[in-house]
Amino acid sequence: MPNPILFDIPSQIETERLLLRAPHPTGDGNIVNQAIRDSFDELKAWLPFAQKLPAVEETEINLRNAHIKFLKRESFRFLIFRKETNDFIGTVSLQGIDWSIPKCEIGYWINTKFGGNGYMTEGVKALTVYGLNQLEFKRIEIRCESTNLKSRAIPEKLGFELEGVLRNDDLSADGSRLTDTCFYSIIS
Repeated sequence: MPNPILFDIPSQIETERLLLRAPHPTGDGNIVNQAIRDSFDELKAWLPFAQKLPAVEETEINLRNAHIKFLKRESFRFLIFRKETNDFIGTVSLQGIDWSIPKCEIGYWINTKFGGNGYMTEGVKALTVYGLNQLEFKRIEIRCESTNLKSRAIPEKLGFELEGVLRNDDLSADGSRLTDTCFYSIIS
């Protein structure tokens, strides 16, 4: 297998309604931070990174690190924008990449005010198709807490198979209790 650093990965992927683009080297912190603030209560329930509101500077640092990981072919985070309005609506990532298989996991979150419109399903589908067809991943996983029904609906709509539920596998986002993790996958 060639060195992944040589892979030509597009910095933008378009769908019918969305534009997925890699974080810019600078300047995306404000819009992403605002979306985290707009969606804080919902994100806090599911995501460890959202246990406290980050400063804009912290979000900017996180995005610059995501940009570096993109360039190093370690993970591919995409910011999701509505093509029609250019509104930022969330992120979707190919992460946890193991190039020796090759396989990865998809992670995602959405600004609450854009939920329920199928945008995240559309974004996850685009990255799934890209991962299977262009990157030739043999396996793509989605993991989520068993009680996160909105997150679970996405792999179920896209034909991922529920491989199992790992009981007492993780801590809740706030670290207060044990949770079960649903493991979904799709293979080439």
